[in-house]
Amino acid sequence: MSARARSSRPKQISLPSLLLLLLVVLLAYFSRSIRWSEPPQPKTIVAAPGEYLFCTWNVENLFDDIDDNRGPDDEEYDDRFAKNPEDLRLKLSRLTEALLRMNGGKGPDVLCATEVESKRAAELLADSLNRSLPADATPYQTVVMEPVTAGRHIAPAVISRLPLNSRYPPRLPNRRQRILVVGLMASGHELTVYATHWTSRRSDSTGDRRAAYADLVYGDANRIFTRNPKADIIVCGDFNDSPQDASVRVNLRTADRETTRQAGELRFFNLLEGKDPQYFGTHFFNAPVIYDQICVSPGLLDEEAWTCLTDTLEVIHDGLRDPESRSLRPWSFGKADRPVARRGYSDHFPVVVRLRVREHPEGR
Repeated sequence: MSARARSSRPKQISLPSLLLLLLVVLLAYFSRSIRWSEPPQPKTIVAAPGEYLFCTWNVENLFDDIDDNRGPDDEEYDDRFAKNPEDLRLKLSRLTEALLRMNGGKGPDVLCATEVESKRAAELLADSLNRSLPADATPYQTVVMEPVTAGRHIAPAVISRLPLNSRYPPRLPNRRQRILVVGLMASGHELTVYATHWTSRRSDSTGDRRAAYADLVYGDANRIFTRNPKADIIVCGDFNDSPQDASVRVNLRTADRETTRQAGELRFFNLLEGKDPQYFGTHFFNAPVIYDQICVSPGLLDEEAWTCLTDTLEVIHDGLRDPESRSLRPWSFGKADRPVARRGYSDHFPVVVRLRVREHPEGR
């Protein structure tokens, strides 16, 4: 046989080489698995003096310890936590653990939580946080939650170190929509927060009800803006739509940073606009999606009163990813039939950003 004929044959892979290749593949697979299950590391995002860490998080069916005989969609959670105190303690412990990884171990200064059953549930979480705070941390003293009559009892709540504006009590623009409006004060300046939870895609396949949420929020906020174009307004929560969807872009009237600042009429700058869900996903709906968002008014883009440090935006994934998933999937607490060892935190990731406030000229 000629040398040319021999050289045209495909090369045979020896058994040792094949075994070595298989070993490399297995090591790569297991090292990746180990990396996913590493213990969570503390986050580096820490509010400096004069700053506050703001967080919005869908905490997934946080119900209290009282059986209220809720409707069929809520009864499994209402009944579960009321009759199984260990489950409730574990849920609160998981949320507390995740929140106190933030801000140098002190937790966010303002937490807008969604999927909260009642003020009692919000107070239980605030109490759990306060019991676990380091000695030098300011406790959470403001807990706001207003009951709504909109379907499931999974409304927004605000837990904050900042006091309320005593002149304007918290309110619901419409008791049939999960929109909580809260005025928080620091250095004599008000921050108006719209903590919201828009209608799920499972019960609103067309998006009309989510558009109605955006319309109501925009109209209500625009009345504040009309009186004071420098008003500092945040709209946040679980929108159940992505930043590019019509309810957000059209109905809530989001725009890029410069358009928001220069428009002369109310526009909101969406801090998640243009972000890649593969890196900034906040939920998993067949694939990573960005449903939890923070939108700011023009007043938060100037250097007066409150300022949003937009470059500090972060979706926190570390320690909160499902260790059994290769996708960017949150580690859900899950239902009662899930083994205790598999109960995580929430089916959403938290979104955080730092806010800065200027000292009031009168020193208040």
